[in-house]
Amino acid sequence: MARRDTTGGPTITVRRVYEPADPDDGLRVLIDRLWPRGIAKADAHVGAWPKELTPSSELRRAWHAGGLAEEVFRARYRDELDTAPAHAARAALLARAGDGRLTLLTAVRDPDHSHVPVLIEYLGEGP
Repeated sequence: MARRDTTGGPTITVRRVYEPADPDDGLRVLIDRLWPRGIAKADAHVGAWPKELTPSSELRRAWHAGGLAEEVFRARYRDELDTAPAHAARAALLARAGDGRLTLLTAVRDPDHSHVPVLIEYLGEGP
C-alpha cells in the first residue's frame, strides 16, 4: 500500500514491522502504541515512534476486546488525533520525511481494518 501526498509531502507506504528493512523505506516509523512482540529494536530499524499518533491504550483495549464497531473506533481515534500533541507530532514527522518516503510500520495483520487508514488520512492533511 503506497500513497503519494498530493501536497508535495512524502510518499507513504505501510509495511508490517516483521518484514526486513528495505533501503528504499526512507523514514521508518512505528505506528503502534506497544512495541511488537518477538522483534528486537535493533532489527526493526525504526527511525521514529511518535506515540502521540497511535491510538490510546484505552481505545486500543476497547477495539481488541470487540466492544467497538469499526466506525466508532475510527471516529474516536480521529478525535484523539485532533489534539495539539498529535498535530505537533505530525508536523515533526512530515518535516523529517520531507518529499521522500515515509514507511509506516505496524504489527497488525490487516492494516485496512485498523487505525492505519485513519492515520494515513490524517498525515495527508499536512502539518
